[in-house]
Amino acid sequence: MKSLQACFEANRAWAARMREREPGFFERLLHAQKPELLWIGCSDSRLPPDQVVGRLPGEIFVHRNVANVVVHTDVNCLSVLQYGIEVLGVRHVIVCGHYGCGGVKAAMERTPLGLIDNWLRHIRDVYLVNRVELDAIAGAKAREDRLCELNVAAQVANVCHTTIVQGAWARGQPLTVHGWVYDLSDGLLRDLDLAVDRADQIPPMFRVR
Repeated sequence: MKSLQACFEANRAWAARMREREPGFFERLLHAQKPELLWIGCSDSRLPPDQVVGRLPGEIFVHRNVANVVVHTDVNCLSVLQYGIEVLGVRHVIVCGHYGCGGVKAAMERTPLGLIDNWLRHIRDVYLVNRVELDAIAGAKAREDRLCELNVAAQVANVCHTTIVQGAWARGQPLTVHGWVYDLSDGLLRDLDLAVDRADQIPPMFRVR
């Protein structure tokens, strides 16, 4: 119970600092949020999106799940994506994975974990598609890191293949989808150079317009 009380004490101290630093900050947040970024990331507690990119509350719209997976039947993720793009008007969707991801590591192993095995199958599919490259990598850590990157690339593609993103492009709405990876060892982000901002950058079979 003491640790939970500490949360409230820390919250009061944080709110006081924000009011001192920026008078009227909470009043502005009360009326609207206008984030330019939609962050799709891992639920891992070691990767707080706003802190790693130096943003304040109201500046990032966030969706997180185990291993930053985007599934076309995941209504939760798609709802966040649609709201962020069509209502909030975000200009950038960032899919951010991280090295040392427990979900990616678990997907590479054969130990039964229960319900989450169904979710990890999406990452195992990524491994299967890229198994020649991955199996040629010496060292479990290097292979795991590469799968983290390939998983980000696959999820960037999944975002771009949605009718939501392609609808925005068809309307002429400025929107770029990015793939990043975060390194827990040094706290730095890496841009995987996967930026996509128009439909002709994705395979024809996935274009809906």
